[in-house]
Amino acid sequence: MQKSFFKNLLLVSALLVCSLVHAQSNFTSKTIGVGVVVADMERSLNFYVNGIGMVKTGNFTINAEFGKRGGLTGGEAVEVNILKLENSPEASDWKLMSFGKKSAHPAQKFIQDDTGPQYITIQVKSLKPIIERLKEQKVTFLGSTPTPLTKDTHFVLVQDPDGTFVELIGPIE
Repeated sequence: MQKSFFKNLLLVSALLVCSLVHAQSNFTSKTIGVGVVVADMERSLNFYVNGIGMVKTGNFTINAEFGKRGGLTGGEAVEVNILKLENSPEASDWKLMSFGKKSAHPAQKFIQDDTGPQYITIQVKSLKPIIERLKEQKVTFLGSTPTPLTKDTHFVLVQDPDGTFVELIGPIE
């Protein structure tokens, strides 16, 4: 009986390891590119580049024909601006696009007010310069931020111009 138990345990372990290896081997990149539709491109670029400190690394256009054929836009062309935390192939793409329309859903006050992606988390080396830039832009800070998480780490919460919550986590200095 003990021999059978260990044999089954070994088999289950092998299956688990194989499924983990298989799941990880299907991806060509460690990053996820996120497409975000915004109401006002210039306002959003200003927030993310001049406020948060992201860098614009490029842009491209989804033409009307591809938008329709690919099922993305139903036949409307759109320019996509690519932002990253740093200009590096390892950095995820935050892809902004605008169709010049305001959001169809009500503004959220808290993350539980709507479904779907509600917030992003950005780990920073120093909160101070970001806080200063966001204050210059008159961005509203939510809750009692900065909120201490540990002796050296704080949490700041703001919303981008379209209401997406942006968590900033790091030391003040």
